[in-house]
Amino acid sequence: MASPHDMETLAHLDLDDLVARVTERGDLPRHIAIIMDGNGRWAKKRFLPRVAGHRAGRHSVKRCVEICGRLGVDVLTLYTFSQENFNRPAAEVKALWLFLQETLSGERDELDRRGVRLTASGALDLLPEKARIALQQSIDFLADNEGLTLNLALAYGGRQEILRAALHLAERLREGEISLDEVTEDTFAQGLYSPDLPDPDLVIRTSGEARLSNFLLWQTAYSEMFVTPVLWPDFGQKDLLLSVADYQNRERRYGALPQDRPVRGADTGNSLLDAARWKRLLKVRP
Repeated sequence: MASPHDMETLAHLDLDDLVARVTERGDLPRHIAIIMDGNGRWAKKRFLPRVAGHRAGRHSVKRCVEICGRLGVDVLTLYTFSQENFNRPAAEVKALWLFLQETLSGERDELDRRGVRLTASGALDLLPEKARIALQQSIDFLADNEGLTLNLALAYGGRQEILRAALHLAERLREGEISLDEVTEDTFAQGLYSPDLPDPDLVIRTSGEARLSNFLLWQTAYSEMFVTPVLWPDFGQKDLLLSVADYQNRERRYGALPQDRPVRGADTGNSLLDAARWKRLLKVRP
């Protein structure tokens, strides 16, 4: 993880210099996923209704889309509306769907100008009809673009997605499309909402909460997490760049040992990987 001194130095750079520094470092995340949290608290601090926080968050979305485009990130997934969000007051839920329609209509031309492709992940059949139509129209309008893929997680639930994938796999087995011996992680993942998207390299959560909240549970098995106390409507381009800089200082091992670090005892016949030694250490009888 980046040292406080390193991050403080980067934080004092202006935006263009920070973009250049992060780009020069290399090892950029291919897929960034963001849990956009803190809209309600942002509004409450200003004695405004919660929906005002959601409206203010629209500007943060635009900032993140722009900076991801500049960095050359392939995919940006935004946790836009969870299945649990349906349990909020009916008036707020209705306002959120109206706001989605308004945003899609208002931002479509700008997204097209930036070459952004739009996709969505979730139980989209649960969306109100007008919101679902507006979403599909925008997806179709931007389908030929080849820049950043903006993926909206809508009516999304991680556990629900895994259950859906399991049922999809069970149906394929029942129909004889594949055999039990052919079942792999990849064949299971074909039943996910967006199987063609790469897994997130970096997951950012705003507002200081350190949990996934049922977000991309399958896909984030080895994602790096970055938690910031910044509330989503205040999250800016430098905040995203600093989270990427922190990511670049991490060593992703996927459960293995670093390639350039020798295993202690490897050349002495007393390796930690030696089965007989493991039995002695763990006091397991042969």
